[in-house]
Amino acid sequence: MKALYIGDVVGKSGRKAVLEHVPRLRDEMGLDFVALNGENAAHGFGITGAICDQFFEAGVDVVTTGNHAWDQREIVDYIEREPRLLRPLNYPEGTPGQGMGEYATAGGKRVVVIQAMGRLFMDPLDDPFAAVSRALLNKNLGKSVDFILIDIHAEATSEKMAMGHNFDGRASLVAGTHSHIPTADAQILPGGTAYQTDVGMCGDYNSVIGMTHGPAIERFITKMPKQRLEPATGEATFCAVFVETDDTTGLAQTVMPIRIGGRLMSSVLHT
Repeated sequence: MKALYIGDVVGKSGRKAVLEHVPRLRDEMGLDFVALNGENAAHGFGITGAICDQFFEAGVDVVTTGNHAWDQREIVDYIEREPRLLRPLNYPEGTPGQGMGEYATAGGKRVVVIQAMGRLFMDPLDDPFAAVSRALLNKNLGKSVDFILIDIHAEATSEKMAMGHNFDGRASLVAGTHSHIPTADAQILPGGTAYQTDVGMCGDYNSVIGMTHGPAIERFITKMPKQRLEPATGEATFCAVFVETDDTTGLAQTVMPIRIGGRLMSSVLHT
């Protein structure tokens, strides 16, 4: 099975990159499943139902979020009725939406997507390790499901790496989001799980993690939020991680970061 997980989409330039590349990549790479993190897609803060619908129409199967999940108030009603939009699993009980979903590919493969949010330097949510463990209780890779994706939306690289190793052999891919900077450590862990600490962002890298320089720098220098942060509008780099798994075990055979366009050095899998 071939799957693609796309990093945090930031603003209009990030959305444009997704809408341009996803339909082509699904065809050229023979992708069975595509997921993306969309929590910064609405002008850098949250996501709307209309943007989710655009992503789904372009060929995205599931959209995850993170700490900006609720920045657009309209999303509360949308997430209640749209199972393809996920929020972190370890929000308190009663939070709208869900943090895990099971989906079927066009070819009949069963895919589980789980998102958890880290706690180091983040909001003090429930334990993400315990939450993911509970979610996996009846999900047996290579038996009851064919592919398991765990997104760990976290600030600390150590927490993301701990998540990867903790669930090595129980997931097809553990991938980090939130930092907006792609890491160079894509690998297959000893138990067969593909891993990358941070997938990166789909956004303009002539920026401060997707936002225009001036107001972002001003906040560091003055410690005063004098201006609202605005997404940079130059050409985006499309960042994702590609995984191919063994059809029998659901474990990874190939993992590779994908970077297309914009300012970063391109990295594209040739199939």
